[in-house]
Amino acid sequence: MNLVTAEHLTKSYTERLLFDDTDFSINENEKIGLIGINGTGKSTLLKIVAGLEEPDLGTVVRGRNLDMRYLPQNPRFTPGDTILQSIVRDNEGHEHPWDLESQAKMMLTKVGIFDFDAKVETLSGGQRKRVALVSTLMSDTDLLILDEPTNHLDSEMAGWLEDYLKKFRGAILMITHDRYFLDSVTNRIAELDKGKLYSYQANYEGYLKLKTERLDMENATERKRQSILKVELAWMQRGARARSTKQKAHIQRYEALRDQKGPELDKEVELESVSSRLGRTTVEIKGLYKAYEEKVLIKDFNYIFLKDDRIGIIGPNGSGKSTLMKMIAGWVRPDAGVIEIGQTVKIGYFSQENEDMDESLKVIDYIRNAAEYVKTRDGSVSASQMLERFLFPPSVQHTTVSRLSGGEKRRLYLLRILMEAPNILLLDEPTNDLDIRTLTILEDYLDGFSGIVIAVSHDRYFLDRVVRRIFAFEGQGKVTQYEGGYTDYQGAYDRMNPGRDEPCDTKRAAEKKCSQEGKGRDKKNSRPKKLRFTYQEQKDWEVIEDEIQALETEVEELDKAIEEAATDFIKLKELVEKKEQKEAALEGKMERWMYLNDLAEQIAAGNLQT
Repeated sequence: MNLVTAEHLTKSYTERLLFDDTDFSINENEKIGLIGINGTGKSTLLKIVAGLEEPDLGTVVRGRNLDMRYLPQNPRFTPGDTILQSIVRDNEGHEHPWDLESQAKMMLTKVGIFDFDAKVETLSGGQRKRVALVSTLMSDTDLLILDEPTNHLDSEMAGWLEDYLKKFRGAILMITHDRYFLDSVTNRIAELDKGKLYSYQANYEGYLKLKTERLDMENATERKRQSILKVELAWMQRGARARSTKQKAHIQRYEALRDQKGPELDKEVELESVSSRLGRTTVEIKGLYKAYEEKVLIKDFNYIFLKDDRIGIIGPNGSGKSTLMKMIAGWVRPDAGVIEIGQTVKIGYFSQENEDMDESLKVIDYIRNAAEYVKTRDGSVSASQMLERFLFPPSVQHTTVSRLSGGEKRRLYLLRILMEAPNILLLDEPTNDLDIRTLTILEDYLDGFSGIVIAVSHDRYFLDRVVRRIFAFEGQGKVTQYEGGYTDYQGAYDRMNPGRDEPCDTKRAAEKKCSQEGKGRDKKNSRPKKLRFTYQEQKDWEVIEDEIQALETEVEELDKAIEEAATDFIKLKELVEKKEQKEAALEGKMERWMYLNDLAEQIAAGNLQT
């Protein structure tokens, strides 16, 4: 059954053509993920489907008695309402009104909201989004329209939402950049690209394959067109011997072929690895302690950041992740302990709030305030050129920041930070509001970034792709280190906490609810899991001794080279810096070997017992 049909949609915003004679439809039980570059009109399309905005041209036909609920990016509430009152107000026609409040309370706890009587105007932006999400999910509806539902959800909350939407019996149209989430929930991907919608009957993994096939076909068609055009052009240049009708038709075919548009190549967000030199001393944390009133966020935390560290920070909302980042950046003072920052350290802090973004400035001026030029391996690149590489063409560069979409503002904010050439990147929820193509290029950029990356994120795909060590906030000020990405962390957590399927939410643990979740399970399913390496651990264990030996050899060779270059001060400086880098890498490998060796001994002991 067809729920919504949109035909010949055309919509412009200022100078931009968002939809160009575009068709779109939603069928019963479809779970559609809408993707595309920020600023191409994804949120606008959701509003048109929801009936909150009209197209310039085209028609939208909705099924008779179709019930829809829409979750906007920035929800609004009635001032003075409590959280519970707001949800009840939004769901007055609920099928089971007598059960509405108890259902709402249960769902609110799933997204980390426990004070049901709090006034909506006192909530943070993340809390407001989560309350609005619960209110939307509470409704009995045929079609859910969700704009970034996973923003402001920690990993456990996102997992709960993922399960809920997979079981939801109605249709879903949603925008999200969480690739694991798209892969798990959707059965159709709709990509908005250059004013047209391309539909793929697949989840995200299937979409990647199908899009590659579509582009290959388009490129093959274009090659064939160019080949025919070459032959036709030669015929035209020879000149027609007579002006027969047949020859005139031939000319018309040539002109039609000549005027036909070939496939437009996607512009990529080109990110050069721009950073300052990082000296021997980076960031050293000793005995760190931070609390707000009676809530302890961090207690006795120690860590020395190594060059090229890739750290992912995870934990429930409000556990202290962003506070740790702000303390490293110098924005917040610790209650106790010391954070030593090396003299050569230059921190770039990509915060959640787009700090200090003056939206009255022109786009070009906002970037020029950071730097007129940056040095890359291609030479000096101007602010205007960097903006073009970030998909801000000249026509957009002289508009004000306020006219950009939320995702475009995040991309612009990221560019400004990178223009300052930091050597330590603090990324607080970098995947929020950035489109998938920008995320992919950012991940590639971080691969080659010559410095330290510290990222707070709930995006499991991003963490698996980028980081090599996890700091997990586990309640009562405890921060535990795990080697590898998010999947490795999950595996290690499961081994350390047999009988639990998911890491426990800190707040629920504090309320003594986590210990109850395992009750009632089948005893067969609650037996401790057999200890074993994760895929990454096994891979590291097989090669780590060879890697350590190679690094030790390199350090020895550098020692000899330093002795020989005793009078060549320029070369000596380069060799000493290189030796420091190799020693830091060797120290990291030794720490990893000790962890893996201990784990291997535990595995061997477990196998002997069984």
